[in-house]
Amino acid sequence: MRASLIDLDGTLINGHSLRPRAKELLCRFEQFALVSNDSEHTPAQLANSLRELGLSISPEHILLAGASALEIIAKEHSGARVMLFGSTMLLQYGQDLGLHIVTHDPEIVLLARDRNFTYAKLAAASNAVRSGAALIVANPDVNHPGQHGDVVPETGALLAAVLACAGDVPYRVIGKPEPYLFERALNRLGIRPADAVMIGDNPLTDGVGAERLGIEYIDVNSAACANLLKAA
Repeated sequence: MRASLIDLDGTLINGHSLRPRAKELLCRFEQFALVSNDSEHTPAQLANSLRELGLSISPEHILLAGASALEIIAKEHSGARVMLFGSTMLLQYGQDLGLHIVTHDPEIVLLARDRNFTYAKLAAASNAVRSGAALIVANPDVNHPGQHGDVVPETGALLAAVLACAGDVPYRVIGKPEPYLFERALNRLGIRPADAVMIGDNPLTDGVGAERLGIEYIDVNSAACANLLKAA
């Protein structure tokens, strides 16, 4: 394989700590891109955080679901009124892209990882969608593994709450297993799906998404990944 697409949470890191042999995994490939359902950070911010852990990854090779969702909205709906449920980092990123971040009468509701999600926010999101706002979801993950094996709630959990209130409304998912992040990473690396491997810890997102595009999938906790590191 010429290059690897590599997941983040549960693959390279758990919480704020590197997983064992994470650096060796990156060194195994001449080219790699980080392909993550992270919906809290921007690529530049995440690159800085990873650098503090000893991982040097260029922001240009970091593809994140939350930031990508905002980029897609800005491209397809320039200047749109967006009700964003996410971090202050994403809110600022959306404003920098020319979007109008609003608290009422949105054209689009964007669900990302929101550590401060509340009853009032659930009501606002549900009613906005019921009133006709388009619903875009950064990723469908309900959780990801924390530093000590704890469950860290994710965007999919918020989506389940909104759908429970708003009913069976249509929505668009940007992150894995949908193809956008995979295809963008392949384009940036200049490789074909057959020349890449996806390494992750979630067969329902990393695995399904990769295999749909003809990319080989290796679970980071499998014997195949251990053999890959031995070969290095």
